[in-house]
Amino acid sequence: MRGIVSLFLAILMITSAMSQTLKVGDKAPDFKLPYATKDTIVFSGVSLSELIGKKIIVLAFYPADWSGGCTTQMCTFRDNFLELSKLDAEVLGISGDYVFSHREWAKNLNLPFKLLSDHKHEVAKLYNSYDENSGYNKRTVFVIDKNGKIAYINWKYDVRNPKHFEELQKALANLR
Repeated sequence: MRGIVSLFLAILMITSAMSQTLKVGDKAPDFKLPYATKDTIVFSGVSLSELIGKKIIVLAFYPADWSGGCTTQMCTFRDNFLELSKLDAEVLGISGDYVFSHREWAKNLNLPFKLLSDHKHEVAKLYNSYDENSGYNKRTVFVIDKNGKIAYINWKYDVRNPKHFEELQKALANLR
């Protein structure tokens, strides 16, 4: 009986640790991913740690290139890029698509920021932004301050709700 209780407690602790969610104030997990822009593909990638301290980072997880909601999300960032830049923000879009798709999509939409390729969804899983059931990233947005701490999280970013983008802008303004 004692062994069963010990096993149960061990399983409970592991399950609890696995389900832990990042929160505001936590150190942002580091990663390195290949990326594309409308002009280039960089297979060697970019790491979060090399960007920390230079700008405020907006990590925008999204399900897939070329889809309606994702196009709306990235075009909102594009259309507000100058304003976001004035808030000292660098936008990084992250999906499971390959860099080749990212580059063509970025060219098609004239996106002025990096699209990171997380094909194995390892970073999305680190950030609890992966949906096992669908096999795609969830639409989540994180703001990472210049000290590498998570300053803002929207777990269910809604591209149809302008308030969500306004909240993001407010979070960025508060970090300046």
